[in-house]
Amino acid sequence: MCTNLLVPERIFDQATIEMMDRPQLVSAELLSDLRNLQQLNRYFGSYRLIRHFLRRWFPPGSSVKVIDLCTGFGDIPRFVIDWCRANDVSAQIAAIDFQPATLDLAKERSRSYPEITFTVFDVLQFVPESQADFVFCSLALHHFADDAAVRLLQNVRSMARTGILVADLERTDLGILGIYLLTAFAYREPMTRFDARLSIRRAFSFSEMRQIASQAGWERFGQ
Repeated sequence: MCTNLLVPERIFDQATIEMMDRPQLVSAELLSDLRNLQQLNRYFGSYRLIRHFLRRWFPPGSSVKVIDLCTGFGDIPRFVIDWCRANDVSAQIAAIDFQPATLDLAKERSRSYPEITFTVFDVLQFVPESQADFVFCSLALHHFADDAAVRLLQNVRSMARTGILVADLERTDLGILGIYLLTAFAYREPMTRFDARLSIRRAFSFSEMRQIASQAGWERFGQ
């Protein structure tokens, strides 16, 4: 990732809420949006990053306990379990999200994944019964104001016994342009278009992310 002088300032207004985060019932529109996010995770590097992490930290024959915060549609826990099944790793994943409708859809999609348990909870208030070996949090920090993002990183750190993987959008001028073009020509559904454009403007720059990590007490940011 890189930064430059052309990066617009972060725009975060707590009164403006992403459509997928608003109180709602299960709907075709929400399901379509979550499927779009799953495709974006697949095609824009999130799965590749996670696969690299798994190869490094999940050796064959190991047994691991994972917490996935802000799990959304549960596509990342499913990806992790698929990889673990194929690589002789025993994994149990606690998937946490505050949005009941989203988790209802995630549970339906994950019926063949008994290794995953879904819990509705505010991740800023969530306290596990015990530490997990690893804690994941993907594409979530941009949903929070600066102080809340610091608290979330502190919580992530306190929950993990061995390792942490936090990944998010990076706000760059090219990233903003790319999202606007992508939602103009490919992902044109109203919810996906609105949320994606809001998300990239809410995302942190690399230097801002480094500062937030430092405030949260992280000493090895980016490693």
